[in-house]
Amino acid sequence: MNLRNIAIIAHVDHGKTTMIDRLLAQSGAFRDNQKVAERAMDSNDLERERGITILAKVTSLVWKDTRINIVDTPGHADFGGEVERILNMVDGAVLLVDAAEGPMPQTKFVLQKALKIGLKPIVAINKIDRPDQRHVEVVNEVFDLFAALDASDEQLDFPILYGSAKQGWMAEKPEGPQESMAPLFDMVVRHVAPPVVEEGPFRMLVTTIEANPFLGRVLTGRVRSGSVKANQPVKALARDGKLVEQGRISKVLAFRGLERQPVDEVQAGDIVAIAGLTQATVADTITDPALSEPIAAQPIDPPTLTMAFRINDGPLAGKEGDKVQSRVIRERLFREAEGNVALRVSASATETDAFEVAGRGELQLGILIETMRREGFELTVGRPRVVFRTDEATGQRLEPIEEVTVDVDENYTGIVVQKLSERRAEMKDMRPSGTGRQRIVFHAPTRGLIGYQSELLSDSRGTAIMNRIFHSYAPHVGEIPGRHTGALISNGDGEAVAYAIFNLQDRGPMFIDPGTKVYAGMIIGEHTRGNDLELNVLKGKKLTNVRAAGKDDAVLLTPPIRMTLEKALAYVGEDELVEVTPQSIRLRKTLLDPHERKRASRAKEAESAA
Repeated sequence: MNLRNIAIIAHVDHGKTTMIDRLLAQSGAFRDNQKVAERAMDSNDLERERGITILAKVTSLVWKDTRINIVDTPGHADFGGEVERILNMVDGAVLLVDAAEGPMPQTKFVLQKALKIGLKPIVAINKIDRPDQRHVEVVNEVFDLFAALDASDEQLDFPILYGSAKQGWMAEKPEGPQESMAPLFDMVVRHVAPPVVEEGPFRMLVTTIEANPFLGRVLTGRVRSGSVKANQPVKALARDGKLVEQGRISKVLAFRGLERQPVDEVQAGDIVAIAGLTQATVADTITDPALSEPIAAQPIDPPTLTMAFRINDGPLAGKEGDKVQSRVIRERLFREAEGNVALRVSASATETDAFEVAGRGELQLGILIETMRREGFELTVGRPRVVFRTDEATGQRLEPIEEVTVDVDENYTGIVVQKLSERRAEMKDMRPSGTGRQRIVFHAPTRGLIGYQSELLSDSRGTAIMNRIFHSYAPHVGEIPGRHTGALISNGDGEAVAYAIFNLQDRGPMFIDPGTKVYAGMIIGEHTRGNDLELNVLKGKKLTNVRAAGKDDAVLLTPPIRMTLEKALAYVGEDELVEVTPQSIRLRKTLLDPHERKRASRAKEAESAA
């Protein structure tokens, strides 16, 4: 059977997963009476809740006499590590672009990787049914983007299709015919080359890994040469050619629709999942025992943010989760780092029960914490910090700079430019993006962007969209102002009382409801001034037999600020932690004892004065 391997690449929310739903349905991959969930490829609970793709996944369908293996890639820059590896498995790509938004930062990131390894993308202009679509300008913007990324003449001569994945059609003209996805299938078969098969025995580069409770490690990749069948002896080689392990393949799984089915044998060129090895990981080469040369693997972009993961040592530890020991947290983090090559985990140099986890961005680390929390873990995490480097030639301190694109209504451009300038961002471009909106591009230090998302939404009344992507390392830009408000801290252990909260409301907005369990050192609200303030939220009303007018007024409480995990990570300061349990997210001071906090702040002042 003829084979084609393609990846569908696009910016987040431009419709990749919806498009794959339509391709699967129209190719006959589902039975007529089969019930299929919307966005069938987003199988993970978090993916469904947030409407984003986090893990790259493979599906396969048959069109006429050709089997097409399709890889759905994440559209968010934080999961770019997945995209870089996936592109090694495919021979072509469909670049999906929103007909109204046009090419966005992540489009540029993924396209750059695809062009670099020589893929010739097909451009699909999606969401042509939107009332604000502007397909002519978008095609010109895509061409400019290809040219800016040094595309070859062959790559610049890309075919274009127009359509609406939601309505289930693609065509060579914007107006239609609005019938089916057949033009896209035919274009893939015509434009994408069949997989190149190398001579020699079995070789495969591992691109993704997952743990299966029945099969153990399942390694997915494309067979470069030879064939693979169950019970075949193989060995795994690291990127530098060192032997990782030797073993036998227990099962060979081929992708058929949304399922993985056991097969007897898979030939070179096909994408396959194999089980049976216990140590091989991503970027390793699985090969015939006779060979000793690994397949060259793409180096992964380095992590830019790091966060300290610690045990939960607060007074409420162990009340809600069952996985609280540092040994269990350590095992879970190292298991995550095995399958996710964009993460790096190491033991902390300063604390015994803490681990430094470095990743691509706040979202990637936030997803990891949320996943652990759902698995029953309790832990505390510190504020995200950037990973600095030193320039070997000059000895200068370097920090990560990101390219930030903000789409915002014209009324709010002034406040956005002002706030980002305060955070040491440089404006690079500003242009209208249709219907009274502006697109502003900045180069901003990653440090300055931590916690900015929620501020941007409140400044723009929820109308702004911010996209960011790693740009480069550049010299340190100096101090960036942090949070300008202090914290309201509980001075006792117990349950918060409505009467006490009512009398303390003028000190600042609260994070807790009446009845919430609190402890000494826990942050219960935001002080309106710059200093921290300790409060007693446990104090009830004294009951006496004296009655007077106005004595028993109704207690009217302002609704508290609800702290989500992302908000909490962005909010905490250097001396604060986020306590994460399966049921709660609390903020606390690192040092719970007020005397220890005073001592630490005095020591810090003395250090800065020296």
